[in-house]
Amino acid sequence: MLIDTHCHLDFKDFNDDFGAVLKRSIDSGIKVIINVGSSLEGTARSLKIAQENDFIYAAIGIHPHEADKVSENDFKILARLLKEPKVVAIGEIGLDYYRNISSTENQKKLFIRLLEIAKGASLPLIIHNRDSHEDMIDILKNIMGNSLSGVMHCFSGDEKFLKTCLDMGFFISFTCNVTYKNAGKLREIVKLVPIDRLLLETDAPFLAPQDFRGKRNEPMYVRYVAEEISKIKNLSFEEVARITTENAKKLFKLKD
Repeated sequence: MLIDTHCHLDFKDFNDDFGAVLKRSIDSGIKVIINVGSSLEGTARSLKIAQENDFIYAAIGIHPHEADKVSENDFKILARLLKEPKVVAIGEIGLDYYRNISSTENQKKLFIRLLEIAKGASLPLIIHNRDSHEDMIDILKNIMGNSLSGVMHCFSGDEKFLKTCLDMGFFISFTCNVTYKNAGKLREIVKLVPIDRLLLETDAPFLAPQDFRGKRNEPMYVRYVAEEISKIKNLSFEEVARITTENAKKLFKLKD
């Protein structure tokens, strides 16, 4: 059994065959899906999907791309939604200096506000980081301290950043991009992550595995991540599936 710890089934990419996508996920051995909000509207959709499907849980958050247009009322709504029973994490939140769709200053302000909200909740963080390592760590330490509960999603940092994240208590998550032919450096990073701190995700509809590049990703393809990690770690597929499932259940406090 596998857990996809990060996908976006609330995106319009799944409007036409949502039910079929869920069936394929179940048939492929997906035990749990965590659907991750990336805007206030997406968070509401994510929560609705979780409420309507027993094996889906929701994370609620506002992506850094939204930072230029967030309002004070958005924070009030998000704080209320934290109390909903199927919410298992706050995310995705963070910084994105790669695309810079919103200004870096507004991204930092948003990130700080969301972390302040998160401090009052006993929920793990799902962190989005693109080319923002130094600011990311500084803000996390200033607001949350040195010990954190959360996951650095779709990890893209170097060895130094990895060590910092592990020392702070983060789990590390990888997507189907570990299967890409040009992902040698990323596979080297996978080798350095202790198996008991590793999570699997698809980030669907993005980052479909090598065999499906250019097409829509979906939760059933999390199997490709597990298979690639089993090769990198020289472990059986069953061991990777079991351990990463246990890791996800521990972090997100998922029930059997």
